[in-house]
Amino acid sequence: MYIFGDKVNIRLMTSDDTDLIVKWRNNERVRNNFVYREVFTRQTHENWIETKVKTGEVVQFIICEKNNDNRPVGSVYFRDIDKDAKTAEYGIFIGEDDAIGKGYGNEAAILATDYARDKMGLKKLILRVFTTNEAAIKSYKHAGFSETEIVPLVECSDGQKSDMILMEKML
Repeated sequence: MYIFGDKVNIRLMTSDDTDLIVKWRNNERVRNNFVYREVFTRQTHENWIETKVKTGEVVQFIICEKNNDNRPVGSVYFRDIDKDAKTAEYGIFIGEDDAIGKGYGNEAAILATDYARDKMGLKKLILRVFTTNEAAIKSYKHAGFSETEIVPLVECSDGQKSDMILMEKML
């Protein structure tokens, strides 16, 4: 299943995407924007699929570059899905360095949030982003997220501490 956009298409992630996800999550640029910064392994991702994706706790898409034979370039996902409250945490990353700055994240955010509203019945999305990730903050605001709180000195798995912004979007 593809959801079609102008620049990107998104499709549900499968176990066949494991090697790509592992490669992307181990990209230093990507890893430094996560709280969990340990080396990402096939086993880590396979466990994520078994305990989160297959249980419905996570819905994860692969972002595909439309004009390049649907080349996978990143991922967008909803985690901690609460079907009763109709909320979830939103996350996105562009894993391919040459796909940065092309508007792919902006369009994938719109496609994914429309899916969350129209197909999943969600009413509100939240996200967490480090204050140092200015490009992501700009992209999230472009996608309709607004800042709700700043959490000071969040400790990452590597011991680094950084301020984090909480954002939300009503769907």
